[in-house]
Amino acid sequence: MTTDLISPKRLLIEEWLPVRELGIESRRERAAASALPPLSFLHVWWARRPLVASAGVVLAGLLPAWSSQLAEEFPDAPQLASVEAYHKWLLHLCGIWGDPVTARAALDRAKADGVKLDGNGYGYKQAFRNHPDSGAIALLHKVLKRTWGGIPPVVDPTAGGGSIPFVTARLGLPTYANDLNGVAASILRAGVKITADHGLELLPELKKWGDTLVSRLRKRLKPFFPLQNEERVVAYVWAHAVACPRTGRMVPLVTDWWLRKEKGKEVAVRLIKKVDGVELREPRFEVVCGSSIDFDPSKGVMSRGSAVSPYDDLVISGEYIKAEAQAGRMSQLLYAVAIRLPNGKRELRAPVEADLNAIRQAEEELESLRPSWEAQGLLPVESIDAISNYDRGHRLYGINTWAEMFSHRQLLTHAVFAEEFERLASEVRDQLDKDAATAVLTELALMQGTALNYNARSSSWDVSRQKMRSVFDKHNFSFKWTFAESEGAEALYAWCLYQVTDAYEKIARLFGHTGLQVTPGQRLSRSVTVTQGNGADLKHLSDESMALVCMDPPYYDNVMYAELADFFYVWEKRTLGRVLPEYFTGELTDKENEAVANPARFAAFGRKKKQLADVDYEAKMTAVFAECHRVLQSDGVLTVMFTHKRAEAWDTLGMALLEAGFTIETSWPVNTESENSLHQANLNSAASTIMLVCRKRGKADGGEHVFFEDIESEVRQAARDALVRFERSGLSGVDLMLSTYGPAMSVISGYWPVHSSQASEDGSVRLLRPEEALSTARNEVSRLQLNRIVGHTAQFEPYTDFTLLAWHTFRAAEFGFDDARRLALSTGGLDVDQLVRAKIVEKKAGTVRLREPKERVARGGSAGKFGVNPGAEQFDHPLDAVHTVCYIADMDGLTAAKAFLDRTGLLKDSGFRSCFQGLVNAVPRVRVKQEWVVPLAGTLDRLASAYLPDVVLPELPTERPTYVQGNFDSEAG
Repeated sequence: MTTDLISPKRLLIEEWLPVRELGIESRRERAAASALPPLSFLHVWWARRPLVASAGVVLAGLLPAWSSQLAEEFPDAPQLASVEAYHKWLLHLCGIWGDPVTARAALDRAKADGVKLDGNGYGYKQAFRNHPDSGAIALLHKVLKRTWGGIPPVVDPTAGGGSIPFVTARLGLPTYANDLNGVAASILRAGVKITADHGLELLPELKKWGDTLVSRLRKRLKPFFPLQNEERVVAYVWAHAVACPRTGRMVPLVTDWWLRKEKGKEVAVRLIKKVDGVELREPRFEVVCGSSIDFDPSKGVMSRGSAVSPYDDLVISGEYIKAEAQAGRMSQLLYAVAIRLPNGKRELRAPVEADLNAIRQAEEELESLRPSWEAQGLLPVESIDAISNYDRGHRLYGINTWAEMFSHRQLLTHAVFAEEFERLASEVRDQLDKDAATAVLTELALMQGTALNYNARSSSWDVSRQKMRSVFDKHNFSFKWTFAESEGAEALYAWCLYQVTDAYEKIARLFGHTGLQVTPGQRLSRSVTVTQGNGADLKHLSDESMALVCMDPPYYDNVMYAELADFFYVWEKRTLGRVLPEYFTGELTDKENEAVANPARFAAFGRKKKQLADVDYEAKMTAVFAECHRVLQSDGVLTVMFTHKRAEAWDTLGMALLEAGFTIETSWPVNTESENSLHQANLNSAASTIMLVCRKRGKADGGEHVFFEDIESEVRQAARDALVRFERSGLSGVDLMLSTYGPAMSVISGYWPVHSSQASEDGSVRLLRPEEALSTARNEVSRLQLNRIVGHTAQFEPYTDFTLLAWHTFRAAEFGFDDARRLALSTGGLDVDQLVRAKIVEKKAGTVRLREPKERVARGGSAGKFGVNPGAEQFDHPLDAVHTVCYIADMDGLTAAKAFLDRTGLLKDSGFRSCFQGLVNAVPRVRVKQEWVVPLAGTLDRLASAYLPDVVLPELPTERPTYVQGNFDSEAG
């Protein structure tokens, strides 16, 4: 062996990434909420990347591209003997121990035919559950040392929920993880560093002290949660209430009275307004089942923000309800209790007097303790930040402080935890060394996050699944008319402790079993550093010290992490903050330095707020990327995972990369959603994560300005090449369009700075915006796709072009408004309003929908009008002609459609025939239980079979398949 390093000039990720395999396994990783990676159960965080995708990007970003030299350097390693073996080895290191492409195809076909396969259909476990052994890790480290001169360090400057640091630490790579948010930094510390450092040895102490804490909480809280007849309470179900403005009697603001809808097991609540002829000021409730439900439970009190009083059947305005809430006069009424009996049977019952007495006792206890708790700083009395994009409910209904996000008993429950945790902390520190004590307390403090998520006025009762629904089942904390409360004494914290210890154990085992040595007790050496701070100031890292910067940055305006995290931060700074004070220095999370496009920060600027938010996001991401540039080795790679469909997001991110001094070498779209959906509801899914691969740009030669016109042909060629390349990889629809963005930006990054031929407002030469190149790429893709849809070179007019491309691209009738706007611009410069006037689309909230032919009937019969016109003799738009024929066939039958075709001579019209063929090819030809998912596809099919023999009908997937389990040794596929 020579001592020369293998040249890192070409890394594997610059030539190959298994996008289909990673996409399928990513979707599989997140297919069932109960089977997510254990990191997800430790604490809530938003938009975590799949572990398998993160592992693939990290490994390919560090391993060299295969070469004969590499094989010669390791003659005893068959994994490196050929490019095929090398690629298979990377998949093995990622945990993909079979053939997911073949398996996924078999599963889809089996599902369509109602066939259940044995096992999971793949023949191996989810990728993250498979552990590369010591031999695989040892070979990996040898190759990396030969490539980089040592085990290469990796940094994630915006590490969030910790997927990337987890996989790098698991592989035994020096790991540096940073996040601005103190909650995220705590999750990184607990989920990656502590588990890597302490492993399973910490678990006994964790369980011991956790049991002590749970026992104390049970004792303190038991008087406020009485149990009946050895039952276990699953949830208390509450309604917000206001006084009727006319009678003064309390009105529960319930949208419906259902508790369970399962056929044959229905359960609902009946409102009791009087007892023994006496009208009640506060109603009581009766739980009724099955045939005893002699009313319509779907008719609640609330609808669209207003109510109807059950006492006088008159409207209670939404404005009155808001005014009462804002004046502090909105209360809560307990109206049902979900329980589990000793025999395991689930039931629902009405509240009894013991329940109501306990609630009053809890309120009295809270009032008694509140002054001292506030003095000790145990209650989150902080005002909810005025900078907010999630104001759609809580402020309107009188919730202005974080404490008000909880009912009185919920607030008592959480404050008791904070008090008992502080008491426990001093005991743990007395009995354990500093490092172990900090580790135990950090993990136990995460119990609080789980408790908060399932015990607030925004948690709710899931009627369909008969369980609690968490606050963050969506990325907001919207106001709920009804909410669910956890049983705080026996159930809540015992479950939270289990969640933490079980997640910790499983994470520790994933670490412990990866690279496991034959000798018992030997663990792979791991080094993890976690910091909390601005990703634009990684002062603990020296210049050019990192081989790989791998990051999953905030996605423009997708998630406002700091705003959401405040829900946890205000409590956890009172618990975790006493263990890790450096992570919780502010009153609330840092929104000023957060790199998101946050229009709420610029609300005072009115209509300019979005523009200013975009500029702010670009400036912050440029600063973060500039810091990445500083710490990255000259021969290292920056990989950026980005998931966003909106062109503005790509424009700002691209500009930030370019201005920070990077070139975009290549990009890889990993589709984490179904590639061959069978239902229209899923046909519009576009969830590709684009993996951008970037290098440091060399110094410019100082020559003449490069203008976009000079390189436009290269951008178009790059888009064409990407279209062919990624379509062969299985991409389609929106994801295929997105796959051209990286290559387009790669061209301009290679010539940067690139200037626009259009001057700025002051007449000076201005830099090109990435969106201008992306628009060119979209136009090129649209032109090529149109030709392919029709089957030959074709261009109709913008309205027909748009419709054909929309069906082909989105594979559904309904899709995002922004997607429609971009596609319209790329097909003749249309806007969505023009499409609405042409009756081609219907605008909805944030989306548009392609209209069916029957919805496009024109008024009047003159040519030139848009839409379906059975009385017309000719059409200006081929789409209208085809839709008219389809409309007649649907309304009056095929014979009438043939008469219309003969009368108008459309069968001889080449434009009509080309448009018809294009729609046949573009509209999804999917049938479920012999019914067409898109009715238009069926009409086109019937017409073509009857009267257009030259139209080629794509084959329907109706043949009976052969089902195989997916593995590398399979003969099939």
